[in-house]
Amino acid sequence: MATKDVKLPVETRAKLGTTSAHALRAAGKIPAVLYGHGALAEHLAFDAHTFEELLHHSGRNVIVTLTDGERKRQTALVREIQFHPLSRRVLHADLQRVSADETVGARLAIVTVGVADGVRNFGAVMDVITHEIEIEGPASSIPEQLEVDVTELGVHQHVSAGDIPLPAGFKLLTPPETIVVTIEQSRTAHELEEAAPGEEVAEPEVVGAEPTPSEEK
Repeated sequence: MATKDVKLPVETRAKLGTTSAHALRAAGKIPAVLYGHGALAEHLAFDAHTFEELLHHSGRNVIVTLTDGERKRQTALVREIQFHPLSRRVLHADLQRVSADETVGARLAIVTVGVADGVRNFGAVMDVITHEIEIEGPASSIPEQLEVDVTELGVHQHVSAGDIPLPAGFKLLTPPETIVVTIEQSRTAHELEEAAPGEEVAEPEVVGAEPTPSEEK
């Protein structure tokens, strides 16, 4: 849960635009925007290494206290992060002003736990259809992810968004009938099952093969 006291030193960006953003990144900093609570958006910057360490140790759903020197500024959640497509370095971040007791929405990653019975004992395949679901609850208690236990799932069974247990104080925003995880037969197994009883599966034709004696004239 997001209960840590996490601080992020920030500075106000004096210059805006692509050239300024490139200069910040070259100096080891990340340009960012802070918005929310009906106030004007603020253009900020912070140390890239510090921010990446924050994400690694605390995750994206922790409330961050933005500081400017010795002065506490505001508390915020990390909402959007833009990554470089190759290096995966953070290029830009959007932060939303929040208070600890505020109710906010969040999109959480789905993590499956265990091996489904249909996969383990019947050779089926598990497919994660929905990788994130949206929930709403206290900003100070947003989990980093939601776990789904798939151990008991058999062939042709699934888990819907409404089946996933949520932390106390949270409600589901994603439609509850949304399928999250499904267990289905593999394509090969399905084709064999569909074959008529006693019907042999045709052997593939081998181009260029020598004819059998019965085929020779």
